Amino acid sequence: MPILGTLIKTAYELRNMPVALKKQRINPVQAQKEQLKGLLRKAEFTAFGEHYDFSGILNKKNYVEAFREKVPVFDYNSMYKQWWYRALNGEAYVSWPGRVKYFALSSGTSEASSKHIPVTSEMLTSIKRASIRQLVSASKYNFPVRFYEKGILMIGGSTHLQYNGTYYAGDLSGITTGNIPFWFQHFYKPGKRISKAPDWATKLNEMVKSAPTWDIGVIVGVPAWVQILMERIIAHYHVKTIHDIWPNLTVYVHSGVSFAPYVKSFEKLFGKPMLFSESYLASEGYIAYQNGFDVKRMQMVVDNGIYYEFIPFDSTNFDDDGNLHSNPKTLTLSEAENNKEYALLLSTNAGTWRYMIGDTIKFTDVNKCEIVITGRTKHYLSLCGEHLSQENMNRAIEMLQEEYNIDVREFTVAGIRYNNLFAHRWFLGTDSDIDPKLAAVKIDEYLCLLNDDYMVERMEAIKEVFVTILPTRAFYDYMKKLGKEGSANKFPRVLKGQRLEEWETFLKESNLA
Repeated sequence: MPILGTLIKTAYELRNMPVALKKQRINPVQAQKEQLKGLLRKAEFTAFGEHYDFSGILNKKNYVEAFREKVPVFDYNSMYKQWWYRALNGEAYVSWPGRVKYFALSSGTSEASSKHIPVTSEMLTSIKRASIRQLVSASKYNFPVRFYEKGILMIGGSTHLQYNGTYYAGDLSGITTGNIPFWFQHFYKPGKRISKAPDWATKLNEMVKSAPTWDIGVIVGVPAWVQILMERIIAHYHVKTIHDIWPNLTVYVHSGVSFAPYVKSFEKLFGKPMLFSESYLASEGYIAYQNGFDVKRMQMVVDNGIYYEFIPFDSTNFDDDGNLHSNPKTLTLSEAENNKEYALLLSTNAGTWRYMIGDTIKFTDVNKCEIVITGRTKHYLSLCGEHLSQENMNRAIEMLQEEYNIDVREFTVAGIRYNNLFAHRWFLGTDSDIDPKLAAVKIDEYLCLLNDDYMVERMEAIKEVFVTILPTRAFYDYMKKLGKEGSANKFPRVLKGQRLEEWETFLKESNLA
């Protein structure tokens, strides 16, 4: 009798009961106000809190409005240059009480170098709490008892962190994995030894070697690297699908990028039906998760150490390169609307304040706090008013795959000058056979259907759409060259400026251009 599975399932179900009752009572707007008040009180006597008079803000009857008026909006560069550099130098009580022990190195898809994001003990507790809630939400699907005894394979960064004298730095997944509770270590794979491997190639080889010894029920990770691992395992052991190695694999939890372009290629790797779930764990905190396998949206976590604000992602607040204008309009949860695109601002228990993380979202149901991620503020093309979002790009690639039964595992887009006007150049990573001219025609056709602004500018200022077909490995080789192979690293969906020049140079040097 699977006693351990019975105990775990029962614990999840018992925990789910008060959570369900709480959800019936919780008012998201009120919960957010309480989060802000708690954060302000906690950081009241930090250097940041004293500078922006958190005590005075708390004494205001409308402290939400006072906070919005008193504290400016920050991006990474302004937050780092004005405040976080002090925490990196070992100073305590900068923007959060105490000394920051960990800094998460972001994947750096938008910037040339990695960012150092503070990670506090309170933030780690919030991440654990949200992770348990997501696990709890699965208990209502009546998985068999034995499912709760299976391993959970988490493909993330190395737990071997860099020590810089006053703090430890590494990928957030490596930091959180190094702080997992003792009871979870029985289920966690690839285990402490393999997770300490500093490079992806070593970790990949070790996971392939150990795969037959694991009984995996859940995989968690960024789609590109999860797919590479499963393909390597299948090839190494000469089997047809990953279920020949892991027959009890049931759930895949993905994050970081849209899963839509990967669906077709993933389906070929499975021998049984799978359940897919999305989570939204950024370097700045656990923002949302898919609360059920039968929905394609995520529910924001509104009562767990994060206060949210929203900047309408439009020409009033952003320029055509996705840069924020001064004094942007910001909205609270009570002011947000459905189906409007917003850049996300966070104030958190890690000492981020009105901090723009660079992601854009839409509410599908603001009353239920249900969202979808639409892209990045910098992964956006508007050379001449076409307002092409990452959401549009993902959908166009998905339509191309569906119509021609091909797999496009990676892609990126660049806007270029062309005959005194403009053109879009797409780079598609696929090992399927498709004519680049046909792909260009079809992508153009799809985007005209998806985006009215694009359709108008396609007739006026965007004179051509070019497509370059590349082997999938080109994208991963480039990431390896940048030192961003594996873990939570993602290839940027839009390339501009120096990043585009470096990519084109890489393709020429690799004889792929």
